[in-house]
Amino acid sequence: MSDTSKTTINRLNRISGQVLGVARMVEDGRYCIDILNQLQAVKSALAKVESEVLKSHAACCVAEAIASGDEAEQRQKFDELIDLMERQRR
Repeated sequence: MSDTSKTTINRLNRISGQVLGVARMVEDGRYCIDILNQLQAVKSALAKVESEVLKSHAACCVAEAIASGDEAEQRQKFDELIDLMERQRR
């Protein structure tokens, strides 16, 4: 497992703990704004993980497709990124 993968797994485990903490807050009837603040923190942490995975994909998978000179593979990687961006806009 690469250092990047280890970092990603650690972040995801931390986020998992945050989500469990938010569930406990809801169970305990905590103040809604406090819960919403924690949810914002979870969303921010997920966005950081998403960004790191995207950077890794570009640095590895997309770069390999470009270096290969295989136009079909390059088109596939490009189309995957476009599909991802379109799904995010929905």
